Amino acid sequence: MQLAGVGDNVVDRYRDLALMFPGGQALNVAVHARRVGVESAYVGVVGDDRAGRHVLASMHEEGVDTSHVRVMHGPNAFADVGLSNGNREFLGGDPGVSVFEPSEADLRFLQSASVIHSSESSYLEGQLERLAAVAPLSFDFSVRRDEAYLEPILPFVTIAEFSLADMDDDEALAWIEWIHRAGPRLVLATRGSSQALLSDGQDIWRQPANPTHVIDTLGAGDAFIAHVLVGFIRSEPFEVSLARAAKAAATTCSSYGAFGHGIEDVQTEPGSTEERPAGSPARSQAR
Repeated sequence: MQLAGVGDNVVDRYRDLALMFPGGQALNVAVHARRVGVESAYVGVVGDDRAGRHVLASMHEEGVDTSHVRVMHGPNAFADVGLSNGNREFLGGDPGVSVFEPSEADLRFLQSASVIHSSESSYLEGQLERLAAVAPLSFDFSVRRDEAYLEPILPFVTIAEFSLADMDDDEALAWIEWIHRAGPRLVLATRGSSQALLSDGQDIWRQPANPTHVIDTLGAGDAFIAHVLVGFIRSEPFEVSLARAAKAAATTCSSYGAFGHGIEDVQTEPGSTEERPAGSPARSQAR
């Protein structure tokens, strides 16, 4: 097993379409890596409701190793999604049963990974030291930039990813330099339609976005990250993996959902017997 996504999975529920799609940063990266021939696994928790069953079935269809997926009684995590000119907006959600701690058996399994990928949406900050002890850790910070959050985490991260779409070049490069000083070996900044930046602390690689007809931007960043990680696993030149990453992100923008597998979302229909779970809101996921 070469790549393991550990942490968040959701169903992304598109209110305007009455459809739901499997997603979540950790799961999306595992799926996109598997699609280009990398052996991948997902470690996390799904619910035993219709949404959770669909997420698990989608993993099986994609060939992702599910041997360390736990099925728990209760609602699967979800995020409600709206679209404005193709740009996704997260409108709320709930983590459901997804919050967990990796077991000792999970950690033994993860020792075979070339890289572990997790995210700020996974609620695993307190477990990152354990994960980093068994394999190189990739972590998607998304739009999180508060130093109080970052400083305890960065020393355990080998590859750090950020969404810096609101920064110009000078701001983004200064941010990347600060992140390197805190520990990560590689820093990736995705920036929407602007050039993505990848740094190894010495050199900077720039990757323009590929033109595409944008239907839905959800999951584009995860597709980009997945292909950069595939390049890391295969020891490819960064310019090769970045070009492939840009192509994959553009392809993801051309259809709904992070990696397809949409089904009818009965929970948004009038008269549905399945009630939306209540609880603390899911973290915003800039995927």
